[in-house]
Amino acid sequence: MIRVLLVDDHELVRTGFRHILASSDEIEVVGEAESGEEALEKVKQIKPDLVLMDISMPGIGGIEATRKIKRYHPDTQIIALTIHDDAPFPAKLHDAGALGYMTKGCPEQELFEAIRTVVSGKPFISSDISKKLTLARLTGVDPETPFSGLSSREMQVFLMITQGRKTQEISDSLCLSPKTVSTYRHRLFEKLNVNTDVDLAHLALRYGVIGNNS
Repeated sequence: MIRVLLVDDHELVRTGFRHILASSDEIEVVGEAESGEEALEKVKQIKPDLVLMDISMPGIGGIEATRKIKRYHPDTQIIALTIHDDAPFPAKLHDAGALGYMTKGCPEQELFEAIRTVVSGKPFISSDISKKLTLARLTGVDPETPFSGLSSREMQVFLMITQGRKTQEISDSLCLSPKTVSTYRHRLFEKLNVNTDVDLAHLALRYGVIGNNS
């Protein structure tokens, strides 16, 4: 039996995935979490085989939660979930330790295939995202522009800024000094060619990093 932890800040999304997974006799949902912080605690308590991890959540978010889970619980595999098939995250999540990358609208059978594949230690990318990446390679267009130049930590700070988090909140969540967070903010402004936090949020919306209902 594959033991799965569901992580998403929307209860309806978790309910939907729970009902889908309940139709499989080889998968058991052993817990749920609505934030990256709660996911870390649940993984420690439950020790699931696999985590279905939402990317865009309040708090530390899915990328940082993935990185920390893999650091402290390397045997737990992770499939990252996004609502956008062109969100600029595959490389960032791979670096963080996720083996799978799926859209929330993927077919049920593809989800089951992804879970079995990732639990066996092999990578899996959903077909819709894979097509986008393949097309980008063929056309020479970088699908991760303009975010491909960001480090994992810069990406995490970027996501938290777009959530409206203040410097001290980011500092406390990521165990960084406020000065370091400010340095990351100015670095983001330079790399992404913007001037304000509002500009960062608009850029995130434009490229599907966050949704209008996030």
